[in-house]
Amino acid sequence: MTTQDDPTAGDAVPDGDGGRTVHRRPGRKPDPGRDAEILDAALQVLAEVGYAGMTMNAVAARAKAGKGTFYRRWPSKAELVLDAVGHMKRRQARLDALPDTGTLRGDILALFKPASVEEGEYQLTIMAGLASMLSQDRGLAEAANDAIVEPWAAANRVLLGRAVSRGEIDASADVETLSQIIPSIAAYRALIQRKPFDRDFLISIIDGVLLPAVRPSPA
Repeated sequence: MTTQDDPTAGDAVPDGDGGRTVHRRPGRKPDPGRDAEILDAALQVLAEVGYAGMTMNAVAARAKAGKGTFYRRWPSKAELVLDAVGHMKRRQARLDALPDTGTLRGDILALFKPASVEEGEYQLTIMAGLASMLSQDRGLAEAANDAIVEPWAAANRVLLGRAVSRGEIDASADVETLSQIIPSIAAYRALIQRKPFDRDFLISIIDGVLLPAVRPSPA
């Protein structure tokens, strides 16, 4: 008897780790809850062994998932890593739970959730693994931007839009560009400088860069 995760059923695909060929056949539609478990497992393995040492087999074992599940969803390790990092960022910047303090400054500060020392180190290790992947294939830069920057930019677009509606910032403000300032700097700080993005640094960007750029022009 075969199941949707049975590697002996259906079409043949490479296992992605340089090993034997696995076989699969179309199964049920992806389960979002199961996908989240697999992506969390991918983050854990990436943090533990880095991108070079990470294998699909190790993630499958950690998530207790069959290889068929992987190859219906993630044909390559790079795609799995990008999805996992995007999953982590979307969980941090939840669009369904954005703060509404009445001011743009207050909203952005409330959106920031300080991490514990352990969590901060864990996230930096994940970003180091992502940086290693990008150094091997710079063609993934746009996809990496979508995973790292876009979840936070999406949240900032909402907050900036509210500020425009309140008359707090200039209606002519380039919301699209402004929404990317903080997450882009955060990505650079994590990927290149290997430094955490803490509250004090966030305040310096809000007060020194973002707010001066969006203040209404004098009549």
